[in-house]
Amino acid sequence: MTAALDEIVEDFAALSDSEKIQLLLEFSDDLPELPESLAEAAMEPVPECQSPLFLSVDNSDPDSVQLYFSAPPQAPTTRGFASILYQGLNGASAGEILAVPADFYTRLGLDSAISPLRLRGMSAMLTRIKAHLGASARPAGS
Repeated sequence: MTAALDEIVEDFAALSDSEKIQLLLEFSDDLPELPESLAEAAMEPVPECQSPLFLSVDNSDPDSVQLYFSAPPQAPTTRGFASILYQGLNGASAGEILAVPADFYTRLGLDSAISPLRLRGMSAMLTRIKAHLGASARPAGS
């Protein structure tokens, strides 16, 4: 995992369930707004999330992948998950992101505080990001 994602996991590991929920809500406040050049309509929806979530992966520079997420303020859990991925992976290389374990979110220890359905949404976000990166890493025509 990236150093930034490791640090986030360590922050969560030291907390009680109620404190983890509070930290997740704090992360939701830190999700950056979309740049003006990116419209939500041009982003990929993640229907596995319980709330509307859209993402975009800019891997034009495989050494510094840029991630963009959009989720409504009324969806703090979804926004929190997106913010964790943004803060932990934005600017990382494609290889670093592809190396993140699919179930890394279990290391956050949220499984006792958040429903499995919500956790599945976070997993889906990472899976879609990796799909974008994996597709760009394959030779054309394969």
